[in-house]
Amino acid sequence: MSVRVVVADDQEIVRTGLTMILDAQPGIEVVGQAADGRHAVELARRLRPDVCLFDIRMPLLDGIEATRALAGPDVADPLAVVVITTFDLDEYVYAALRAGARGFLLKDAGPVLLAQAVHAAANGDALIAPSVTARLLAAFAGAGPAATPVQPVEPLTEREEQVLAAVAAGRTNSEVAQQLHITLSTVKTHVTSLMNKLGARNRVEIAIWAHETDRVRRGGARG
Repeated sequence: MSVRVVVADDQEIVRTGLTMILDAQPGIEVVGQAADGRHAVELARRLRPDVCLFDIRMPLLDGIEATRALAGPDVADPLAVVVITTFDLDEYVYAALRAGARGFLLKDAGPVLLAQAVHAAANGDALIAPSVTARLLAAFAGAGPAATPVQPVEPLTEREEQVLAAVAAGRTNSEVAQQLHITLSTVKTHVTSLMNKLGARNRVEIAIWAHETDRVRRGGARG
């Protein structure tokens, strides 16, 4: 079965280009396009795609609000949303991740990374552009409201700290497994445990928490 995708971008040339790239990838099919956020939400709710690929800056309803409408904390049956943006330090990206986006990419990511992000989102994983992950999340975590980060309901184990650091660096489950020399199923178990302990809805929220608590530097320092 192909991964069904809805693409939303207010620039027709970008929207068409993304659609052509995705349709050319094995196992991916674009089933709908939208030029504004409001239409994107309506289309996504009607078609129930596996993944929504949304630009941030769109008319009528921006990508942040569109993401919140489809994947926010109050959504009973959230859809997978990947945000795609032109700017690697766009102030809206952090807000989009907070709104429930499963990941983000830059528009110059290229066909391979774009396809990987779509497949990852469809599989319940997340892919965040590796080139900007640490810098962007750290910058916006530091610029966010001065609130005390949530504390784990139970202390994290040494291995969970290592998995946490790898997830925060934008690595997929398979890459974490290779890095830590553990099985894929073990990685998934640790990620699930992290979500439960942190009250996180997805890997992106795990990554944000890691940056907010400076766990990335400390986790990496332990090796």
